[in-house]
Amino acid sequence: MDSSLTWSVALKTGDKLVLSISDVAFGGEGVGRVEDFVVFVPFVIDGEEVEVEITTVKQRFARAKPLRVLSASPHRVEPVCRHFGACGGCQYQHIAYAQQLAVKHKQVAGLFDRIGGFGGDRVEPVIPCPQPYGYRNRVMIRSQWNKPEQRLNIGFVRWDGRLVEDIDACSIAEPAINEQIRRVRANPPPRGGIKVVLRIPPDGWEVPPDSFFQNNFFQLPKLVETVRQVVREGGSRHLIDLYCGVGVFGIELADAVESFVGVEYDRQAIESARRNARARGCANGEFVAATVQQALPELLKRFSRERTAVVLDPPRKGVCPEVLQWLGRERPAQIIYVSCHPATMARDLNILCRESVFELVRVIPLDMFPQTQHVECVADVRCKAE
Repeated sequence: MDSSLTWSVALKTGDKLVLSISDVAFGGEGVGRVEDFVVFVPFVIDGEEVEVEITTVKQRFARAKPLRVLSASPHRVEPVCRHFGACGGCQYQHIAYAQQLAVKHKQVAGLFDRIGGFGGDRVEPVIPCPQPYGYRNRVMIRSQWNKPEQRLNIGFVRWDGRLVEDIDACSIAEPAINEQIRRVRANPPPRGGIKVVLRIPPDGWEVPPDSFFQNNFFQLPKLVETVRQVVREGGSRHLIDLYCGVGVFGIELADAVESFVGVEYDRQAIESARRNARARGCANGEFVAATVQQALPELLKRFSRERTAVVLDPPRKGVCPEVLQWLGRERPAQIIYVSCHPATMARDLNILCRESVFELVRVIPLDMFPQTQHVECVADVRCKAE
């Protein structure tokens, strides 16, 4: 019998045991084992020995909550936020920042090896954020009626996903966001079950209320510069910016190419992109309101593929297979893939590169989300010579 199945029967909810943590998996949970059966534990560090309590048992793995750290990692630090360990917004405040970067690099390299089928040596060191706290410019807070205490909780969903942790400030949010949280608490919603999005508009950019914009103004210049450097190294003269939002990459890189086109299905975002371009005197580009599937075939015919780079900055779910197939057929000289979800990114790049049409040159991770499990990546993909 498979040992994992044996142990899934042997372990039960409420069991307490001591685990040695061997790794921190993508998603932020530590990995411990009972023989060969995996137990995931949040808020721990590889190399630690911890006492845990089993909270969930599945057929092939279990989850546990930490009770005590018996042998601490030298990278363990005191969390800044008093809600850390209850609030689900942060996973890594207990890890020194330099080690957070090392953890994220290892995770990204592992995903590209395991899911993408690429060597981990193509993943460069993670570019640190100049401000590891007080950086978020957008948060969503929720209200929930706390029946036992007969009061309204206002804050973020707890790490276990069941309740809302009542908070008065967020340590990774910008001060202006925390001021907005205080105003919401001073004038609370009338009941539970209400979500409120708080955001700071970026200076010099028009962004509709429901449109996407990067949530870290401090690291955004480095992200743009990284994409610019990759485009310059590829030598393309035309840029197709897919999933372009309000036009950040196209507009910021306009001086590095002869022409560009941005594509976005959100019509409000496209109107804002056009106004953003005019405000900057950017005259060598255009913005198209359409889905990528609708716009891409014609755009790939318009430009010389040997001189064209395509920027992909899709939602977390990644790029649809139809778009990947078109890119494989049309063979633009370069694809720059930008994503906050390296697992779906590795999957999509595996599809792009599996026919040996494209080659993954390198992956550049950037820490847009310090103290959390998330990491932004920029991938440089080149078309192989025919």
